Amino acid sequence: MNGPARITALAVALAGMVLSMSGCNRLAARDQLNKGVDAYKSARYEEAIGHFQKATQLDPTLPMAKSYLATALAQNVVPGLDTADNLKTAQQAISIFQQVLDKDPSDVNSLKQIAGIYFSIKKFDEAKDWQKKVLAVDPKDPEAAYTIGVIDWTLAHKNALDTLVPAGINDDGEGNLKAPKKVLESIKQKNEALVTEGLQYLNQAVANRPNYDDAMQYINLIYRRKADVDCDNPSAVKADVAAAKEWSSKAMGTRKQNEAKKDKGPGGITMDSSGNLK
Repeated sequence: MNGPARITALAVALAGMVLSMSGCNRLAARDQLNKGVDAYKSARYEEAIGHFQKATQLDPTLPMAKSYLATALAQNVVPGLDTADNLKTAQQAISIFQQVLDKDPSDVNSLKQIAGIYFSIKKFDEAKDWQKKVLAVDPKDPEAAYTIGVIDWTLAHKNALDTLVPAGINDDGEGNLKAPKKVLESIKQKNEALVTEGLQYLNQAVANRPNYDDAMQYINLIYRRKADVDCDNPSAVKADVAAAKEWSSKAMGTRKQNEAKKDKGPGGITMDSSGNLK
């Protein structure tokens, strides 16, 4: 065999070896992926992370491996804990979800997961921004709209308490009309935009999921914050409180109906036909 022929034969052989190795790696990656899913379903998140990391190393092109890895990392984020390790885990998960989004900017799961992580570590502005990105892709997503409303109420409630408590006033949830005008004006200035936005998104959530009892309960709560904002209009305050009570009643009634209809079948985390954890 002459020189050029030997080189050609060697190149073919090497190419075959590479393809064979690539095929083996892909099979091994799938195996690691399946082991990771089993560990995840059993709440062994550290073990799942290890398997998903191996899967991404063996086959970087495996589309769901990074998403699963980020999801497992997100499960290790402790809500409300601001330690360096917890925040590092949160950022790792966010970074990997963003890698998924680099290839598919409309991947709703990654958008929602990032929003959820930011919510868990109380970075509420970032959480709202990412939930709005979810709604840009899926305007009818009730959970994204609900979460924005919850964040707005959470911030408004904190603002109200931070203003009322130093003045020696207990929040009555009905407009706090006995509070000094200066206190009420301060609350209005801080909360007017939050209340307006929160009410908008919570109503959107109920419009897209008519039996959304949690959203109804938060509409009740945000109407009570709206009563603070409407402090200079007693009639509006009265209407806000009445609306709050109406939504509270509606929420309780809807919750009873939902409980009665609740599926009693087995739950658990599975992979759907698209390879997503659920």
